[in-house]
Amino acid sequence: MSEYILELDHISKTFPGVKALDDVHFRLEKGQIHALMGENGAGKSTFIKIITGVYQPDSGEIRIEGKSVTIRNPLDSQRLGIAAIYQHVTCFPDLSVTENIFLGHEKINPLTRKIDWKKLNSDAGELLGKLDADFGPQTVMGSLSVAQQQIVEIAKALSSNAKILIMDEPTAPLSKRECDDLYRIVEALRDRGVSVIFISHRLEDMYRLATRVTILRDGCYVGDWDLDKVSQNDIVMAMVGREITQFFPPRKVEIGEEVLKVECLSRTGYFKDVSFFLRKGEILALTGLVGAGRTEVCESLYGIAPPDSGSIKLQGKELTIKSPFDAIDAGIGYLPEDRLKQGLLVDWELSKNITLSSLKKFTKAGLMDEKKEWEMAKTLGEKLEVKAGSVFDKVGTLSGGNQQKVIVAKLLTGELKVIILDEPTKGVDVGAKTAIYKIMNNLTTSGYGIIMVSSEMLEVLGMSDRIVVMREGRVSALLDTKGATQAEILEASMMLKGKAEGKAAE
Repeated sequence: MSEYILELDHISKTFPGVKALDDVHFRLEKGQIHALMGENGAGKSTFIKIITGVYQPDSGEIRIEGKSVTIRNPLDSQRLGIAAIYQHVTCFPDLSVTENIFLGHEKINPLTRKIDWKKLNSDAGELLGKLDADFGPQTVMGSLSVAQQQIVEIAKALSSNAKILIMDEPTAPLSKRECDDLYRIVEALRDRGVSVIFISHRLEDMYRLATRVTILRDGCYVGDWDLDKVSQNDIVMAMVGREITQFFPPRKVEIGEEVLKVECLSRTGYFKDVSFFLRKGEILALTGLVGAGRTEVCESLYGIAPPDSGSIKLQGKELTIKSPFDAIDAGIGYLPEDRLKQGLLVDWELSKNITLSSLKKFTKAGLMDEKKEWEMAKTLGEKLEVKAGSVFDKVGTLSGGNQQKVIVAKLLTGELKVIILDEPTKGVDVGAKTAIYKIMNNLTTSGYGIIMVSSEMLEVLGMSDRIVVMREGRVSALLDTKGATQAEILEASMMLKGKAEGKAAE
């Protein structure tokens, strides 16, 4: 018997014009949590799809417990004991938890020849109990949070006796507390003998869970290491092919006059009496725990959900913003947190996505000037270094970091003064993060004022000039980044006794 439960040797996969994987190797031990890392576009998604039978390799060999196997489709993968859980949970929201867990392998009563719901609910309850779930088997799936839906996905994998569990960016949509809960569940699975391939852009996930890491770059195998024998800097160098000595690029911008002033902004049930100001060339961080009201404030500034009271002034002029059109016309742009649902039309071309919010510029006598549209998209794409074959490529074919750049390009087609970036580096790799930070710095140099919503304290401290901390819908602290610490931000986020109360009073 092999010491490895899964082995991939010399795996290659080519699509028209693209070599997605080139001679890739991978080894997964039994009962091991093995991290798989690489920049967006490194080949991780293709790697997963080959293991799960969505794609078949052009060459190479896959072995399960030492035996060579051919995985022709996802059903073959499932029969071999392989299951995958993705960042964006795919479920049937109107069905129960039990129905979602056992969909496709329902248990039939041999006497009645009907589905044995009593047995299924009992088995589902047992699986949920092993995962310490705080909901029952007959709960409607759509009523669960993302973290709870992931628990159902794990239960589904266990219901099919999965020996190998692939987790693709499972912590990306989760709060810190939910991440900690997921860590405990994954470690418990490992202790029961389940082998886990854990894919994440977050280095803290890797160091918290895995014992070994394999790194891919540009579709090629770079290497694999025991995590207790490799430094974080070595990992970053292996991922991006260069040393990122200045993760947060330096910014030398002279802060200008006040461009935006928000006073006593309130929206019933979401936030109350929120006040702050933003200056030209400044990055103002808006942070706090998940649910503190940060995104809701930004949605009100952009007219998605207008506030009930308070005032918004742009360059001294009071605005009435009832829709995103009002915000754009006034000079406010918004990059939403969920780029796939709210920021992009993934089946559309780059050019159409980039020009979507400013179509008036490209229309004459009711007709689109497509040549002008393409030229604008090409100019902005090149300016932001979007990696794509042409402006006619579908946005859905791009990596996460390049998709973020497309949304920023869309903002730049308008005559904006304020840009709101809600979690701009969420779900992108370390190299793409640095590229986005450089773009932000260039925007401030051009005179834009930026509001950056972020849950990452290092990002807040590394990129912003001032910090607005929110807690339960209210501003709990206003901090100057110089001299601010992670502990101070956490105090204000949780409203611990001490500095936070004094800072909020100031």
